[in-house]
Amino acid sequence: MINNLSILLPEIFLTISIFSALMIGVFIKNSFNKIFNLSSIIILMTIAIILNNSNSSEKIFLDSFSRDTYSNFFKILILISSLFVLNSSKAFIIDSKLGKFEYPIIILLSILGMFFMVSSNDIILFYLGLELQSLSLYILASIDRDNLRSSESGIKYFVLSALSSGLLLYGCSLLYGFTGSTNFDLIANELNKENIGAVFAMVFILVGLAFKVSAVPFHMWTPDVYEGAPTSITSYFAVVPKVAGLAVLIKFMHIPFSNILLEWQTIIIFISLASMILGAVAAIGQTNIKRLLAYSSIGHIGYALAGLATGVISGYESAIVYITIYVIMNIGAFSCLYLLKKDGEYKEKISDLSGISKKHPILAISFLVILFSLAGIPPLGGFFAKFYVFTAVLEQKMYALAIIGLLTTVISAFYYLKIIKTIYFDDSVITFDAPKNKFAQLSILVSCIILLTFFLYPSVLNNVAETLFIY
Repeated sequence: MINNLSILLPEIFLTISIFSALMIGVFIKNSFNKIFNLSSIIILMTIAIILNNSNSSEKIFLDSFSRDTYSNFFKILILISSLFVLNSSKAFIIDSKLGKFEYPIIILLSILGMFFMVSSNDIILFYLGLELQSLSLYILASIDRDNLRSSESGIKYFVLSALSSGLLLYGCSLLYGFTGSTNFDLIANELNKENIGAVFAMVFILVGLAFKVSAVPFHMWTPDVYEGAPTSITSYFAVVPKVAGLAVLIKFMHIPFSNILLEWQTIIIFISLASMILGAVAAIGQTNIKRLLAYSSIGHIGYALAGLATGVISGYESAIVYITIYVIMNIGAFSCLYLLKKDGEYKEKISDLSGISKKHPILAISFLVILFSLAGIPPLGGFFAKFYVFTAVLEQKMYALAIIGLLTTVISAFYYLKIIKTIYFDDSVITFDAPKNKFAQLSILVSCIILLTFFLYPSVLNNVAETLFIY
């Protein structure tokens, strides 16, 4: 029993901390700053607990919950990205009058749901974690309830996400019916291409998971929710749930669906291609930065799925490397948006960036580094992310996927370069307020340093990823 508790220590600590923070918020007036700072401390302490208990791989509760290097890596990535997203957006939250003590607590609840998702070795526990995450995200999407756009984005996300969750749950129930188990390892033993019902169930599960990571053709909510939700929420949506979603996708492909590779590989290849193409083409005509970043995130998920589509460990590792660098790039990109403030109003139009290089040279250089990295231009981190994915794809002789992926990279470079052209060559329109958001500036600095210096030791993430599949 004590051993079980030690394995669950990060989840137990996070749960008790959430309840404690909620009680503090209820009984102490004007407690937003206290709860916000407490949430950051809780995240840091949870990271320390995971690092302190990461030596062994164990499964508990009839093998339904697993602690291993794979789940620990993704938990730490979720926590670090949440810490940066949360703190870089604090000034925006206060300026937008969203400073309610429930805000960081809901973020922590969604993190707890993601923890159970990435540690699940059972479809029931996985679904419980997914719903805890989703319920938190529904609230976050519409948290600015006095704003019509925010309320609209919350409703759109809720309706479509509920539909996808229903399909996923139906797939889980079919999978249990045709394999006789909810445990991933036992499902893998029963699942083969002759088991048509279970293969059918796999399709429904993939649909639900594709929705959660904004993959085409289940992406329809993404641009509207990204544009309508407050920027602080958009940055969270763009980064953290993507990490948990991809972690679960890889786990499903690697364990329960490992014996039906050819059946799911075709689906993943289609979703990957569709996401890369739509992400590259649809973003070209966008005028809102958040909406453009929504299509950009769809395209980037397509590249990560290309690594997953290989069906081999090296491909999964390349997808993990890709999502890690994607997180770094997007934290930097959204932190830049928090500095686009004029007379108390945050600007979101690409045209508002016209000529900022003349009056805000440091911000302009930050945009340059991050956008070049998003475009995959060497020697920045984004180039190596794509390089490892396409290397894994070519090793499996999936030439069509690699060629289309490279073509979409070229097309997507157009809209990133268009923003850089606006920044450096158009006439200056707006002089933004002097930046006061120190943590956003720190996030930009850290992001740019990592992206600029990644070429010095490009195999560092690969070396980490290689250790994640040694159970």
